[in-house]
This record gives sequence, structure tokens and C-alpha cells, in this order.
Amino acid sequence: MSADISYTTEEIAKLLKISKLTVYDLIKKGELPSYRVGKQMRIDASDLEAYKLRAKGLQANMPASKSTASQHQGTPHVYAQDLSDRSAASAAAGGGRPIVITGQDMSLDILAKHIEREGLGLRPLRSYVGSMDSLVSMYRGESDIVSTHLLDGDTGEYNVPYIRKLLIGAPYIVVHLLKRSAGLFVQKGNPLKLASWADLAKPGLRLINRERGAGARVLLDEQLRLHHIQAASITGYDQEQTNHLGVAAQIASGEADVGIGTERAAANVSRVTYIPLVQEQYDLVMLKKPDNQVFINAVIRILQSQSFKQELGAIEGYDLTRTGEITAES
Repeated sequence: MSADISYTTEEIAKLLKISKLTVYDLIKKGELPSYRVGKQMRIDASDLEAYKLRAKGLQANMPASKSTASQHQGTPHVYAQDLSDRSAASAAAGGGRPIVITGQDMSLDILAKHIEREGLGLRPLRSYVGSMDSLVSMYRGESDIVSTHLLDGDTGEYNVPYIRKLLIGAPYIVVHLLKRSAGLFVQKGNPLKLASWADLAKPGLRLINRERGAGARVLLDEQLRLHHIQAASITGYDQEQTNHLGVAAQIASGEADVGIGTERAAANVSRVTYIPLVQEQYDLVMLKKPDNQVFINAVIRILQSQSFKQELGAIEGYDLTRTGEITAES
């Protein structure tokens, strides 16, 4: 019976031929009732059917070209059409045009708040995914403002080498958000005397890693490659956490000896010592399309404003020297 059937967000996305971000947006707006089972979000089959009936009623009053657009969800060439559909659905629900902002740093939540204050009919939505997955989601047309901090070990350059490879053929603009310190999380007092990337080769060291695609994971992998350390030789390399605080907590509890993270995250966990090693460049990426110009201008204006810089300046660990500067454009 349908009353006994429920679906995960991934299954709903496949059934409706939409992205997971759109599913989360529907849940957030209350259009798809959901509940949590452990770490997983579930939607009952009956609620899915009720949503589909409502959606069909909405589509009956829309132009035919709109109702077929969802078949192409995720294809980069129909990015503008996909945004247009999201805007129409959002307007029907009484909101503004949804703008998906990816990344996990607190500065992005502050940016979203400032965008909302601009009064431009934009509705910021937050997606807490890593740098590489963020760029992939932009290529697929699933995100609008992407944050990234990906180090290219060969050149020492951040972000642009990856953007060029992943956003092939797409015109983009890269705007600097901030710099922040990143390095090693170790147990309080640093009992193993870890001080550099080379120390990750010490026998018996237990690592807690970040998920694939996270900027911290890319930083680690690049440093291991440059220091000729085999990832397979490190105990715990395959053990993952999805955020900096999760890494710090594993080390504080004694489950691991070392992890990679930011200074600000380490400051929130009392039983962790932080070893600074690099200054990460944290940038925003946006696609230069006519429909995007309003929020591109708004983002640059906000980043360069004194009110935004003052709010970020109150948070320890941020270097705002170049905030709002356009660092690359295609």
C-alpha cells in the first residue's frame, strides 16, 4: 500500500526528474512534507502523489514550453531555462527568484542575508556541499553562486585551474571572498609533535579525512602528492567527515590523531590544537549569463560594501584585504 511506502530525497529527485537541491527547496517551502529517520530525510508516497496533483494543476495554467522544461533538468545548455522555471514556480509560491549558494563557510550565510536585504526579488537558498561538487553542480545548472577553495599544487594557484577544467565553454566571473588559515588539527598539546605536511608520513599516524570533493580533501591530496606520501600508507585516509567540526570532534575524542581544517573551526573545539600551514583563497564563482547579471552586480556590490566587511571582520580568522576583487573572468 502507498501509505507504507516512503522515499529518500535521492529517490524523489529521480522520480520527478529534478535535482536534489530542488527537492530540498520543495521541502523547505513546505510543498513536500518530510520527516527524518536517523540521518535520512523521508517523504511518504501519499505526500508525493498529493504534490504531483498540485503541480499538474499549476502546469495546466502555464505555457506548454514551461511544462516540458523539467525533462532537461541538469543539462548545462538549458541552464537559463531551468532558472526561469524555478523563478516561475517560486513566484507562484509567493517567493522571489531562488538563488542557490553552495559551500559551508559562515561568510556565505552572511552573504545570503545581505542579498535578501537588497530587495531585488532574490531568495537565497543554501547548499552545504564541498568545492568540487559545487563546481559540478554549477556545470549542471543546479547552483548559482559557488564557493571554492581548491589548491593546484603544481602552480600554487587557487581555484581558477579547476574552474577552467570544469566550466568548459561557460563564461564565468570569479570574485574574491576572503582568505583564511588552514592546517592540521591535532590532539591538545600536540603529543605527536606534528609540525608540517611531511610529518603525515610518520608511521602509525591515524588520520580523519574530509569527503571527496571538499577543498580540505583536495589540499591534503595535493600536499601528499608534493611530499611523495602514499595515501594508502596512512591509517584512516578512507575515514571521512563532511565538515571541519566533525574532523575536530574525532580528534578531540581520541578517535584520530590528525585532520585538515580551518583555524576558526579548531577554535570551537577545546581539546584540539591547531597547526597553521597555508592561507586558503576562498572565492565565489558565477556564470555570466544575461539572467544572472542582477545578482552578479548585487554580490559584487555587497562584497565591496563596508557593512559586509565590518560584519565579516568581527569573525576571527578572516583576511578581507581583497574582498570583492574580481580575480578572473572569461
